[in-house]
Amino acid sequence: MPYANYFGEQVNTIAMMEKLLDDPSSGIDKPAAAIVEVVQGEGGLNTASAEWMRKLENLCRKHGMLLIVDDIQAGCGRTGHFFSFEEMGIRPDIITLSKSLSGYGLPLAVVLMKKELDQWKAGEHNGTFRGNNHAFVTATASIEHFWRDDSFARSVRAKSRLLAERLNRIALRHGPHSLRVKGRGMMLGIACPDGEIAEEVCREAFRKGLIMETCGSNAEIVKCLCPLTITKEQLNKAMDILEESFAAVLNERVSTRSS
Repeated sequence: MPYANYFGEQVNTIAMMEKLLDDPSSGIDKPAAAIVEVVQGEGGLNTASAEWMRKLENLCRKHGMLLIVDDIQAGCGRTGHFFSFEEMGIRPDIITLSKSLSGYGLPLAVVLMKKELDQWKAGEHNGTFRGNNHAFVTATASIEHFWRDDSFARSVRAKSRLLAERLNRIALRHGPHSLRVKGRGMMLGIACPDGEIAEEVCREAFRKGLIMETCGSNAEIVKCLCPLTITKEQLNKAMDILEESFAAVLNERVSTRSS
């Protein structure tokens, strides 16, 4: 994420944005805000560095823009802390949360904002699908239970290390030059040469009893988004199946080319 590839060239994205915002003839209106995923979920498990995030925050402050962190997929403990940016030294103006927030798979989303940004009047911000009593109860219970101390976060980080170790082993064993592990925490995946291979791996894993998904611009990444409460035994079993699936697909392709 610090650098994006445009037409084969590496571009410093912060410097590019700053140039556009500083240049009165750039044709770019000054944005009201910058919205960023610290770890891109559907975008391909691209991860922003702490340095890049701090530079983005400085850019926002310089130009009077709000910094909005979309933590809908990377938040609620997915990266080993409740928020994905906790150790980066930034203070977003607005944070969005959803998905795992209810702790029970129930639909619930919230928008957190700095007090001075709250311009809503009483009863003005309402709607049919923004939450329900059941989800409010389970979300409160999950926060009080899982986040009463740092033990849950530490367990997530330990399982993250195990997941990374197993995925790196698969990448090195079955595609040392063509497979690459991406992501952070319990939000990891293996980038394949193309979406066709990733799809075949997921299909093979499903036949073996493991549900996987893909992400990335060409659906080329086999994505692991395990429950944070998964046991190490369950995680290892899943990785065994995934390794078997990669082996089956890639070996089949090698055999086909050889014949």
